[in-house]
Amino acid sequence: MFQVLAAGGWVMPFIVVCSVLALAICIERHFALNKQRIAPPHLLATVWQQLRGEGLDAQKLKALRQGSPLGAILAAGLANRHQGREVMRESIREAASHVIHRLERYLNALGTIAAITPLMGLLGTVTGMIITFQAITIFGAGDPKAMAGGISSALVTTVLGLLVAIPTVLLHTVVNGRSQRIIHVLNEQATGIVAEHSERAHN
Repeated sequence: MFQVLAAGGWVMPFIVVCSVLALAICIERHFALNKQRIAPPHLLATVWQQLRGEGLDAQKLKALRQGSPLGAILAAGLANRHQGREVMRESIREAASHVIHRLERYLNALGTIAAITPLMGLLGTVTGMIITFQAITIFGAGDPKAMAGGISSALVTTVLGLLVAIPTVLLHTVVNGRSQRIIHVLNEQATGIVAEHSERAHN
């Protein structure tokens, strides 16, 4: 393995670092994008029970805000529920933007890694080919095996770049899809509580 990495030249360490970063991001996102933690399934029903019962005081709103990202969004709206629908909606939108930013964290970095690793591999191949042909110019092409070995070593970086890029593209798609599904749930729940609270206020 070390010989393969050494054969790739100076570009190879950068490709390896990119692969490690991509793996670390995917592992972190796997645990961060936990739907049960971000949007507890029975949270909205619990909030409505509290509203219909003894109400939501400042202490309960604080607990709701600290309990989960969905709770933070709902608490932002419910804290302004007496100031009108538009104020409530704007508060929810502002809180949701912070939550969505955290859900989409590192996705751009993952996409960048997927885009640049094939280019880095190609760069390594081109520089390796240049070195090989410079050696041929100086020493001649008397040894075809040596020339073939130099070319194959130059192609190693392209292969490794693709081996890193292809799964990274797939993982980026999976992680992005997972975050978008969670964002959809958050928007749906937040929109639902605004609509239902407005309807109850008018009745």
